[in-house]
Amino acid sequence: MNNKLTSCLFFLRISIALVLIMWTIDKIINPAHGVGVFEKFYFIGGLAEQIMIGIGIAELVLIGLFVVGRFKNITYLLVLLIHAVSTITPFAVYLNPFNGPGLLFFAAWPMLAACYMLYVFRAEDTKFNI
Repeated sequence: MNNKLTSCLFFLRISIALVLIMWTIDKIINPAHGVGVFEKFYFIGGLAEQIMIGIGIAELVLIGLFVVGRFKNITYLLVLLIHAVSTITPFAVYLNPFNGPGLLFFAAWPMLAACYMLYVFRAEDTKFNI
């Protein structure tokens, strides 16, 4: 196996996990913010903060499995799908990027490409897998 490839895939996995962990921790320590995000971007209103905390805990389990390279067919796909949804749903923000924090949303696109690449090359992502 090409050591450069496995190293690059490992760093992609860790960097993607870092972003996801921060978003997930926010759901747990500031569930009201998560509820607001779900209402504004996913059009899912009325979630209790306890449900948001539960979603955060479930995401932590997923991210943990993702970080250690377990159940790659499922975990890498779920990470890709979750990030794809979170990238596409705020589409209106992309239409007016210079208003508010709109430019920050564009950072989601290269991360989506990284998630896709990691999913496609999941069999080659073997560095530090448990």
